[in-house]
Amino acid sequence: MNVLVTGGMGYIGSHTSIQLIEAGMTPVIFDNLYNSKQTVLERIENVSGARPVFVEGDIRDKALLVEVLKSHKIDAVIHFAGLKAVGESVEKPLEYYDNNVNGTLVLVDAMREAEVKTLVFSSSATVYGDPASVPITEDFPTSATNPYGRSKLMVEECLTDFQKANPDWSITLLRYFNPVGSHPTGELGEDPQGIPNNLMPFVSQVAVGRREFLSVFGDDYPTVDGTGVRDYIHVMDLSDGHIAALKKVGSKDGLHIYNLGTGNGSSVLEMVKAFEQASGKQVPFKIVERRPGDIAECWADPAKAMQELEWEATRSLEEMTADTWRWQSNNPQGYPEA
Repeated sequence: MNVLVTGGMGYIGSHTSIQLIEAGMTPVIFDNLYNSKQTVLERIENVSGARPVFVEGDIRDKALLVEVLKSHKIDAVIHFAGLKAVGESVEKPLEYYDNNVNGTLVLVDAMREAEVKTLVFSSSATVYGDPASVPITEDFPTSATNPYGRSKLMVEECLTDFQKANPDWSITLLRYFNPVGSHPTGELGEDPQGIPNNLMPFVSQVAVGRREFLSVFGDDYPTVDGTGVRDYIHVMDLSDGHIAALKKVGSKDGLHIYNLGTGNGSSVLEMVKAFEQASGKQVPFKIVERRPGDIAECWADPAKAMQELEWEATRSLEEMTADTWRWQSNNPQGYPEA
């Protein structure tokens, strides 16, 4: 199977590309390098023994997408390419809607022209908004508390409508909870440009000495210690979820929706403590104001994915933090420039 991986040089895309190779599939990476570096290709080759085809391009470039889909005889698309920072989305909503919503519409239009009818979309648990209860199942009502989440929800709604109108398509919406961790070799990991927006790369950059302290956004939530609780899932488990989706429902017509999470919640301070134990480093932190759009608690009920995809998250909190530290300590400044 030839799989176009949009955003394949990014954090989740690069790990999934490795798992595609391990599964005997052929990834073709399409990325504009907005939040990634070309040296990721070498790391994928180091780990997997194969160097994927890489096309530098933007998902809003329909002509280029059609050319790539046809020339590489693509069978399915995994769509990761998207802007993903909650705080930034509040400041730059137009950019988020243009890239995430418009970009996906252009991609699907290109797929339609190239007659590629299998799509796995990188969605997010943010589409559940501020859930009335936890754990969260796929039939919970959807809403959004910020432009990033709204862009994901808009795409889900567009894809749902499109699949109804084109019933011979297989479209899978994978709602991720909070990806963390790195490839166990320490060769690949999360390398955000600028100040990290997610917890674990911020924690690891403090531990490695790149940042002075961690900002904890609020300690007055109704949770175990007042800090936000999330369902942290190892990026390798998440990557395996995409392979399972392609194998189990990629050839089945219809709209398929799955939560990818562990089913367990951990607070910010619990994650900091686990990371300190894994790394042997102190992680100083300061409590600051809550961020707009953040919610108190969010974790998955992953039973549907376990039943229908025969997939479940198996890697522990200790593995998540140890693998994160291995990546960061081996690559204190992230990936080198090309």
